[in-house]
Amino acid sequence: MKSLDSVTNGGKTTLAKNLQKHLPNCSVLSQDDFFKPESEIETDENGFLQYDVLEALNMEEMMSTISCWMENPPHSLVSTHEESTEEIPILIIEGFLLFHYKPLDTIWNRSYFLTIPYEECKRRRSTRVYKPPDVPGYFDGHVWPMYLKHKKEMENVSWEIVYLDGTKSEEDLFSQVYEDLTQELAKQKGVRVTA
Repeated sequence: MKSLDSVTNGGKTTLAKNLQKHLPNCSVLSQDDFFKPESEIETDENGFLQYDVLEALNMEEMMSTISCWMENPPHSLVSTHEESTEEIPILIIEGFLLFHYKPLDTIWNRSYFLTIPYEECKRRRSTRVYKPPDVPGYFDGHVWPMYLKHKKEMENVSWEIVYLDGTKSEEDLFSQVYEDLTQELAKQKGVRVTA
């Protein structure tokens, strides 16, 4: 399994979809698909909805989806490598709190984290439309501080995380990760998962 984690608007979804287009037998699972309904999201003392915490996500449902995929990964009959007799199923899991949920710790065989500076993150976020919409001060009062908190906590993980510069072009990021994954896959047999 492979993982792609990053701050909001760091480029993880774009990179995951790009990899899916080019890797045979590749599936993508997005942590964003597991947000609880807005009515179940807590509000902090400033009135900000707390979306950047694990409690805002239905992680049990996400783990169930991952388990189902691992038990029955899809297979393609198309091979992109002439010397390959079998294609290895790949699951890329992309999200923003993947490395903070302990049950996921044991499934990663390759982990990536995209970083972008404050100014670029704020600029990208301002171009997106969210439901519910960001209220004034939400980025500075909640989103960025939570990112810094989570990034600091990542220093304690027990596996290797490859840090990627999210300000690089989509093509450069894709090339870097694609090359790394194809080398990794060449070394291994069986099911692979990425976050």
